[in-house]
Amino acid sequence: MRDLVLATISDQPDIEVVGEVSDESHLAEIVAEVQPDALILALDNPDQDSALCGFLLGRFPQMRILALAPERNQGIYYWAVVDIRSKKLVSSEATLLNALRARPPLIGDVAV
Repeated sequence: MRDLVLATISDQPDIEVVGEVSDESHLAEIVAEVQPDALILALDNPDQDSALCGFLLGRFPQMRILALAPERNQGIYYWAVVDIRSKKLVSSEATLLNALRARPPLIGDVAV
């Protein structure tokens, strides 16, 4: 799954991979250092692993998280507004790229 995701985003001029983490115990520390716009996580079950995403978004509310479950061919897109929100995704290249490019409204933004 890692290779597929990297292959999908490597040719995109507006998306840059700024780091990779192999040990989840250092994830928050590296996110604090790198300050990514988006984080892609490979999770066994995104529905049950939402606590990790909630923790990360609590510390880094400007970041977006794309949680992918390769064995289930499923993904969930997380972002924070006032509370943490998520949206189930259809597994496709276009959906992956759209989720990484999306800019959800920030707190205080007014929809026109």
